[in-house]
Amino acid sequence: MPRKDRIHEAVKNALVKDGWTITDDPYRIEYEDADVYADLRIEKASPGESACRVLVIEIKEFAAVSPMTRLEEALGQYQVYRSYLRQTAPEEQLFLAVDKASYDALFWRKSFQRIVEDYHLALLVVDVPQEEVVQWIN
Repeated sequence: MPRKDRIHEAVKNALVKDGWTITDDPYRIEYEDADVYADLRIEKASPGESACRVLVIEIKEFAAVSPMTRLEEALGQYQVYRSYLRQTAPEEQLFLAVDKASYDALFWRKSFQRIVEDYHLALLVVDVPQEEVVQWIN
């Protein structure tokens, strides 16, 4: 089982406060001979509709010695999970959850913006101390 980032519980609590239901923690993605785990699978019913929106969340903390190394790791996981989800659950969209402090400090950099744009990263920004969803960037 993969190790959880330190912000895992705060992100989870923020999503619950935002009206999401956690269906899987972690979320197992099986494709052919691959067996990987994204951090969360969540769902939320649309008001007045019976259909649910389903998302997969990969949580990454960037408060490491090298934020660029963390970006490389996050991008690798994100790309692998997105590829497998396209085959196994194409209706489920993948988001990379990051804490607001890291987003504010790092994601304005041209180097980070280039990756977000080129790889079409969907981001979920969470205020970790307040356990609140700040922004969905798709």
